[in-house]
Amino acid sequence: MNARKAFATGALLAITALAVGGCHRAPEAQPPLAGAALGGAFALVDQDGKAVTDKSFAGRYPAIYFGYSFCPDVCPTTLQALMQGYHAFAASDPGDARKLAPIFVTVDPERDTPAVLKTYVSAFGPELEGLTGSPAAIAAAAKEYGVYYKKEPTTKGAGGYLMDHSSQAILFGPDGRPIALIPTDQGAKAVTDTLAQWVR
Repeated sequence: MNARKAFATGALLAITALAVGGCHRAPEAQPPLAGAALGGAFALVDQDGKAVTDKSFAGRYPAIYFGYSFCPDVCPTTLQALMQGYHAFAASDPGDARKLAPIFVTVDPERDTPAVLKTYVSAFGPELEGLTGSPAAIAAAAKEYGVYYKKEPTTKGAGGYLMDHSSQAILFGPDGRPIALIPTDQGAKAVTDTLAQWVR
C-alpha cells in the first residue's frame, strides 16, 4: 500500500469513527457530582395544592432549582435558560425529555403560595413544577439539597423584602443521586447539551 493510499484509508477510518461516535451520546464514566451529599427526602405541596414528596419523582430525572417568585433577576434568568434548554432537548429527543422533571422550589413560602407559584411557573412552560410548603418543610428540603437562603431586612422605601439565596440548578438521576450542575449561566444550549449527555 503506497503512502497516499495509506493516508486516504486512515483518513476514511477516522471520519467513520467520528461519524459513528457522533450517533451515540456516551456519558462520562463518572457523573461530576457522583458521591456528593446532595438530595434527599422532602414533603412539599405543588402549585395545584397537591402533596408531593421526593418519591413522586422516582424513576425520573429531577432538574431542581431553589429560588422565589419575587426574585428580581437571577431566578427568572435561570429558569428561562433552564426551560429553553429543556424545550430544545424535548424537540430533538422527546422520548428522553419525558423522563425529565423540571422543578422549582421556593425559598419564600411566606409569599409563594400554590396560587402564586402556579402563575409564576406557567410563564416558563407547562412542564415546570412549582413546590412550596411550610417554612419548616422548605428549610428541611433546602438543607437536604445544600441550598442556602436568608430573608433580607426590608430597606426603607422598598416595596417588599428580598431573599438572599444560593443559585444552582442540579440534575439528579432516577435513583435520587446527584449527576451534574446544569450550566444555566452559560445559556440554553449548554443546558440542552448537559441534559442530552446524562438523560437516558
